[in-house]
Amino acid sequence: MSTTTSSLDRTVDGQPFPAAGTYTIDGSHSSIEAVARHLMVTKVRGQFSDFEGTITVGETPEDSAVQVTIKAASIVTKDPKRDEHLRSPDFLDVEQFPELTFRSTKVDKGWTVTGDLTIRGVTREVQLDTDYMGTFQNPWGQTVAAFSAKTTLNREDFGMTWNAPLEAGGVLVSKDLKVELEIQAPLEG
Repeated sequence: MSTTTSSLDRTVDGQPFPAAGTYTIDGSHSSIEAVARHLMVTKVRGQFSDFEGTITVGETPEDSAVQVTIKAASIVTKDPKRDEHLRSPDFLDVEQFPELTFRSTKVDKGWTVTGDLTIRGVTREVQLDTDYMGTFQNPWGQTVAAFSAKTTLNREDFGMTWNAPLEAGGVLVSKDLKVELEIQAPLEG
């Protein structure tokens, strides 16, 4: 669903849609975050600082594709000890699996992006609920498309099963991770 339209958008099936072409994700103006519950109550955010990818916009949503590669060791949570634990074999195991990847297999008219997410060598199908935020011209004259997306993953599905029981019940880290993306991507060419 689009929240903003501009003169740079076109309309496909009554919905605002960016111009066809390849858009390269701008890592300095985009974010990929994973949010977990800690002690069963508070949210802790981990942000990946090193990633790249492209969004290929076709003539229709169904002709479009997304691919993203994330450096696993780039996870940052504002706690160096926690960051090192997340990089260890208990979680991301960055020495053995240095990258996380996403490759779309389907994009529907409502901007739901289905694809294969690989973490720790395990690939699972996920759906990203995506909002197309519009296309704009940046100060350097580039056409830029913006997207916001989210999904929820069970980290144990990717082999990240480490946890610690709490004395009062529950566990230290939630199984579910909410993944949130804010993407700006200039049109190539």
